[in-house]
Amino acid sequence: MSPDVDLTVPTPGPRPVRDRLLTLDRRLFESVAARHWPGADPLLPRLSRSANHGVLWFATAAALAATRTPRARRAAARGLASLGLASLTINTLGKRTVRRARPLLDPVPLVRRLKRQPFTTSFPSGHAASAAAFATGVALESPAWGAAVAPVAGAVVLSRVYTGVHFPSDVLAGAALGAGAALAVRGLVPTRAPAVPPARPSAGAPALADGEGLVLVANTGAGSAERAGAVRDALPRAEVVECDPADVPAELEKAAARARVLGVCGGDGTVNTAAAIALRHGLPLAVLPGGTLNHFAHDLGVEDVRGLARAVRRGDAVRVDVGRFASRGAEGVFLNTCSLGVYPELVRERGRWSHRIGGWPAGVLAALRVLRAGRHPLEAQVRGRPLPLWLLFAGNGTYHRVGLAPGRRLDLADGLLDVRVVHGGRRPAARLLAAALAGPLTRSPAHAAVQVGRLRLTGVAPGTLLAYDGEVTEVHGEVVLEKLPGALTVYRPLPRG
Repeated sequence: MSPDVDLTVPTPGPRPVRDRLLTLDRRLFESVAARHWPGADPLLPRLSRSANHGVLWFATAAALAATRTPRARRAAARGLASLGLASLTINTLGKRTVRRARPLLDPVPLVRRLKRQPFTTSFPSGHAASAAAFATGVALESPAWGAAVAPVAGAVVLSRVYTGVHFPSDVLAGAALGAGAALAVRGLVPTRAPAVPPARPSAGAPALADGEGLVLVANTGAGSAERAGAVRDALPRAEVVECDPADVPAELEKAAARARVLGVCGGDGTVNTAAAIALRHGLPLAVLPGGTLNHFAHDLGVEDVRGLARAVRRGDAVRVDVGRFASRGAEGVFLNTCSLGVYPELVRERGRWSHRIGGWPAGVLAALRVLRAGRHPLEAQVRGRPLPLWLLFAGNGTYHRVGLAPGRRLDLADGLLDVRVVHGGRRPAARLLAAALAGPLTRSPAHAAVQVGRLRLTGVAPGTLLAYDGEVTEVHGEVVLEKLPGALTVYRPLPRG
């Protein structure tokens, strides 16, 4: 194998400032080589090797994801994304820009030296960049997990000098580049912390010190058994009912008949069912995320058992809007979104194949089949004018795009439906992509967006599919979408002044 750049190229002529810095750098390297820290000789070389190709950080990310807490999973994903960006920058720009040879190993004790010496240029340190990127990314999403990862990352950075493969300036530059990569990722996909939903309008809800009066139904199909056990520990007098997905509606109805507070643990579809029952019985709702995406719970600010239990004990609750749809023979509510067109078609097509080939392959196949179809899945009359559409999306509250991430809501009680349409025409995939890239623009050749309190569609063809919070139903004729402002009381942890 050969180096990625020619290390035999003569160095430029003398530059006093640069030469002084390089001399200081070498002296610091020699000072580290001369030191002997107890336990470091066997530990740091092994730690340095474990970080080759990011193996250590992938293993750490897997351990974080195994905790099954949303924040830890997001921290792991952000750490890996930051590591990926840092590695890409190092390999495409960093190593090929500064042609610096590795340090001479003469002052480094033999026991510390790596068995396989790197052959690429020395500046900047890729290991230091990866370590800093992963640790910073984790810390930006979860300061607690970041504090746990930081000592390991710091030890990896130190190990690159201690084993003699980098000068101190190499690792400092690499660490700075890695931290910058993590901040760049946050610019594209902001963390949830800066976007805290407003604590209004506040609502009176029972304060259940030990959970007595709370009946929580947990959907075992969403893998929520562990969280159900955590609820029993945090609120020992709460009643927790675990059931299969098919039994969730019946168990929620039974729970509502005897509860002061109706609780639910599951994904958005399960939460939607619980919200409809809570509205009908006039009960406050306690939501614990237990599904895959959990849009409503996360936009509400509830992430785990600890936060929900604190809100239930204190009686911290807010009123949120509920979306409602009605058509001939079909009606329901939605907490997140309601849509007609391509997306409901995709959900139905995916359902036909998921049990045969798995979820992700079925989703890809469904997208290909739906987008290749020669007909518009939705033709409606908007304000008396016929309009072919690829997609009509109505959000319960205004969705804000942040970076390249999907939008999220900052206010669950703004009284508005966020309505967006993708116009009909040729090449649906291109139109849908153009609409996504248009982001917050309210009007473009591909799509239009408007915020209203009520929307009425007429002339909807029989058999048209409508998706709401992951569920699908058929509508036809007239479809009315409207808001029920502040209709639902939900628990959420509120800041204390």
